[in-house]
Amino acid sequence: MHFRVWAPSRKRVEVVFEESAAEEWEVDFELTPEPDGYFSGLVKGAGAGALYKYRLDGGDAFPDPASRFQPQGPHGPSQVIDPSTFQWTDRGWPGAGPEGQVIYEMHVGTFTPEGTWEAAARELDRLAELGITLLEVMPIAEFPGRFGWGYDGVDLFAPYHFYGEPDDFRRFVDRAHAAGIAVILDVVYNHLGPDGNYLKQFSTSYFTDRYTNDWGQAINFEGEDAGPVREFFLANAGYWIAEFHLDGLRLDATQDVKDASEDHILAAMVRRAREAAGRRALYTVAENEPQDTKLVRPPEEGGYGLDALWNDDFHHSTQVALTGRNEAYYRDYKGSPQEMVSLVKYGYLYQGQRYSWQELRRGTSGLGLPASAFVSFLQNHDQVANSARGERCHKLASPGRFRALTALTLLGPATPMLFQGQEFCASTPFLYFADHNPELAKAVREGRLEFLSQFPSLALPETQAGVPDPESPASFERCKLDPAERQRHAACYALHKDLLRLRREDPVFRSPGKGWLDGAVLGAEAFVLRFFGGFSEKAAGDRLLLVNLGMNLELEPVPEPLLAPLTGLRWEVLWSSEDPRYGGSGAPPPEDEEGCWRLPGQAAVVMRLVAEGGTKR
Repeated sequence: MHFRVWAPSRKRVEVVFEESAAEEWEVDFELTPEPDGYFSGLVKGAGAGALYKYRLDGGDAFPDPASRFQPQGPHGPSQVIDPSTFQWTDRGWPGAGPEGQVIYEMHVGTFTPEGTWEAAARELDRLAELGITLLEVMPIAEFPGRFGWGYDGVDLFAPYHFYGEPDDFRRFVDRAHAAGIAVILDVVYNHLGPDGNYLKQFSTSYFTDRYTNDWGQAINFEGEDAGPVREFFLANAGYWIAEFHLDGLRLDATQDVKDASEDHILAAMVRRAREAAGRRALYTVAENEPQDTKLVRPPEEGGYGLDALWNDDFHHSTQVALTGRNEAYYRDYKGSPQEMVSLVKYGYLYQGQRYSWQELRRGTSGLGLPASAFVSFLQNHDQVANSARGERCHKLASPGRFRALTALTLLGPATPMLFQGQEFCASTPFLYFADHNPELAKAVREGRLEFLSQFPSLALPETQAGVPDPESPASFERCKLDPAERQRHAACYALHKDLLRLRREDPVFRSPGKGWLDGAVLGAEAFVLRFFGGFSEKAAGDRLLLVNLGMNLELEPVPEPLLAPLTGLRWEVLWSSEDPRYGGSGAPPPEDEEGCWRLPGQAAVVMRLVAEGGTKR
């Protein structure tokens, strides 16, 4: 077994094996120093399963910074893993491109009652039947404690041991591919967690004080000795693709990945990941709070070459429309029909305009980008948890509004994303939870309450007193999904399944073309989107998506060209959120025989063109 580690500030590095495992090789093995600060050596007889640490300068021993597995957690020994022994069955898998994806965000520890890869794999066929094409798995790099979100990982190459062994993760990916589902991993390259992070023992050059960071010390991607640091993170980006057959990466909080190098580390990470994928297509998506579209511009235009960006503007506007509340970072959104039309047509709402919440300009131009470059969602892990009780939006809104905006999300041209359990209106909350040592736990709880206090309604003492304790095992257990709710909440499940089928099978909604839709405001809370299937009568496959979030609305007269059918054709209902099978109360067609329009309140309706004789288009 060959060992190699970068420790430029050290004079001596030894591999220290657990005695129980060291039967055919030396318990302590000194590595040979290399000129560039690395130490390496070949240990004859050592193999898979061996437990080890690195002893530095004859003193304390620490886990391997590039450990493939930490079976006892981040403070325990590293384990030698042979990645070549797993028998993959996905040789013909093509990977995942940017078009046509439906994303499902998953936290492995709460996706099933068991919280393991094996249990999650048993649900893959159900996700495929729903219409999911791509799983976005929340971070799994080894972190301290029995539970957590994963954003405080410290061993970036080691899958979290409570979810299973590395081969269990490989088996999950292999089975996902067999079910026709791609898998990407949420990775955190902007900081490391505070507990169990031993990188500084090997070199202080991993971090820099040149930049501030919202969660910890910034990574050194450009300063002195940055070369090996960059290689460490680049190797990690390629590692998940090569050794686990993942189909891409979701890059967390990229605004805190600071690098003034000519070759930005994010662009280099995307290249390394694509190189590792070989002929397989790869999908990369970023979270970027400032909404910098440079990340998804092609390299030849000075961009970083990612495929997509999370669209917080979509979430914030629809959340205001759902709940009627726009406090804190929702302040710059009205949830208005004009915002909805602009979101569908242009992606971000803020592309360089002033943003009063931050008292500065926000965003850059998204003009010219394909709709697939924006990921739209009503829920994600952060936003569900950023409430006093971790409630999902179907509990915060009227059923009609929830169904209507679900239709907008799943039929709109952007890439839609569901958060686990959203498809069956899960009754379980999603809270912030983290299992830390007592001192850190106190700081985390205080920090969480301080963060929530930006919402005036959540700053009240009586509200803060009711915020669940992040460190309580009960907070974690409450978040575990109950798969049986698919049956118990059949109306919500049917809503999502039917909309995704329509998106997948309808020749107009599945079209990725540019300039293929337009929209107009019809009232104070109503709007229409027209999806064009062609401009000749032979190709008149247009669709209307009518959304009314307010009261019943009568339109007479109707001076809006987007509502006009083509000559010799008329509109008929293709789908309605008021269908009783979704929990609706039923509704007559919006247009009567005389051409008068009456939009049902808090509903969405899809209409298609048919010939006067009844032929569908």
